[in-house]
Amino acid sequence: MLTRRSLIAAAAAGPSLAAVASEAQGQDAIPGGGAPALPAKAEFADMPLTYLDAGATHPMPLGAQAAVEAYLREKTLDGSARSLRVGGQESEMIAAFGTLVGASPDELCIIQSTTMGENLALLALGLPEAGGRIVTDALHFFGSFYTYGEMGRAGMDVVTLPLEADGRIDMDKMAQAINDQTKLVAISHVSTVNGFEHDLKAVCDLAHAHGAYVFADIIHGAGTTPIDLRAAGVDFASSASYKWLMGDFGLAFFYVRREIQEKLRRPWWGYHQVAKFQTHVYPHDTPGDTVADYEASDDAAGLFAMGAAPWTGVVQLNWSLAWLNRVGVETIQAWRQPMANAVQTELRARGYAPLTPLHSRTPLVAFSLKDARTKLSERLNGANIRLGLSQNRFRVSLAVFNDMNDVDRLLAVLPKTPPA
Repeated sequence: MLTRRSLIAAAAAGPSLAAVASEAQGQDAIPGGGAPALPAKAEFADMPLTYLDAGATHPMPLGAQAAVEAYLREKTLDGSARSLRVGGQESEMIAAFGTLVGASPDELCIIQSTTMGENLALLALGLPEAGGRIVTDALHFFGSFYTYGEMGRAGMDVVTLPLEADGRIDMDKMAQAINDQTKLVAISHVSTVNGFEHDLKAVCDLAHAHGAYVFADIIHGAGTTPIDLRAAGVDFASSASYKWLMGDFGLAFFYVRREIQEKLRRPWWGYHQVAKFQTHVYPHDTPGDTVADYEASDDAAGLFAMGAAPWTGVVQLNWSLAWLNRVGVETIQAWRQPMANAVQTELRARGYAPLTPLHSRTPLVAFSLKDARTKLSERLNGANIRLGLSQNRFRVSLAVFNDMNDVDRLLAVLPKTPPA
């Protein structure tokens, strides 16, 4: 439930959104039908802690757990199990992700991780061998610093735009950095560092004006923030599923804009790319001049698919993505905004150094604090609160099961002034 103190704090930064949240709380859940109520506590197990770290890994919903358990019964040939048509669910899952992010199924394929998608984009563009410039920024996934460091060592001109004092990336600096030698602009749509959200269309317009492509890591945007990849003009995007999609490790999505697919270099070959296949070497085969005739599918999977999808992940995500689409990302965003505003307003007033832009509308709110892990771990553990603690910053992640009471517990535990 919303508490009076937190509503006052939230209203100071966004009164209209606080009203939206109050209305949303009164909605009735309609299982399998209309939009479920928020906070969605009934969709999750009774958690023995205040969990504000969904940006690291998101808890599995009970419905998704039941879907996995049903699959495991079928997998063990349990006589009570019913057929789940997991192959069909895979197609449904891909379509549901497309609905969530504004993509067509033919622009999507299943991969292992977000980073795999980023590397596939580089390979498909012939990088680093083709040379030229890559523009990225300090709010991109820090694991990609290694990737682009190696691109630089291989001879590419890599420009990393700095983090500005207000927690943003300066678009004027990006415009200055992108030139006619630029091959790729690589960004995180929503930064894992502080929740800063790039304007995807603005980035794509800048890049495309110079003939460059855009890769977007959307792991913190998919399921939390309205995204329309096609409308924005994004060329490549990828997202693992273990964060806001409420899936698990090992299953991710890779998006490749339809209009560029025929221009790309195929980075590898695998049976899951094949649409037509006929052997000519086995008994009763139709005779032919080759070992086999084959044809790759004319879509993203035909270029990039490799290996079978983990079916436990498929059935889990098929449930979770359907649930997210039923609720609606806009509804989720409106629900959590008063909570984000309350964290921002209160902790800024206490003197904590914000990393997240003040009016950010993403689920992540971060603050800079030297030796944060050392200074806050004992206090948070003692109060049974989990959030993202790094060496010199802390990050609050606001999920569909959180409410203002969770925010109040956090604010009551954090020191009234930043610990020295």
